[in-house]
Amino acid sequence: MVPHNRAEDKVMVGGFNTNIRYCGRTFHVQTEDKGELNPQIVTLLYEGGAIISVSKRSYEDVLSRKDLESVVRTLMEDQHRSVVQNLKSGALDEAVGVSSSTGTEGAARSEASSAPEFGEGIISDVPLAKVIRAHLAGR
Repeated sequence: MVPHNRAEDKVMVGGFNTNIRYCGRTFHVQTEDKGELNPQIVTLLYEGGAIISVSKRSYEDVLSRKDLESVVRTLMEDQHRSVVQNLKSGALDEAVGVSSSTGTEGAARSEASSAPEFGEGIISDVPLAKVIRAHLAGR
């Protein structure tokens, strides 16, 4: 008798990716589920490929839920939106190297938050690696 592989039954929700223009710079927010074997939601804030900020949340406390996939998706969306909002509101200014003064950068911050850029606010279910492969393949 072949033992059943429980890893095949494990839920892993696809991630979200959003580009944000802030203070004249472009940032990328990526949220991913590490899966039931490592029940964490991780949101990374990038600029130019460098990780600037990491937010993690365990969901070990909800693993027994029958609607686990839906619960994890909601937690991911909430965490993703929170990081996007924190960036736009200036809460991450120190982490991203932006002065919190009301000078030139403050004016740029106000301008950036009122003028959407292409891709801003888009949440994608397509993993970043798949997007990159498609781009490199010319699709």
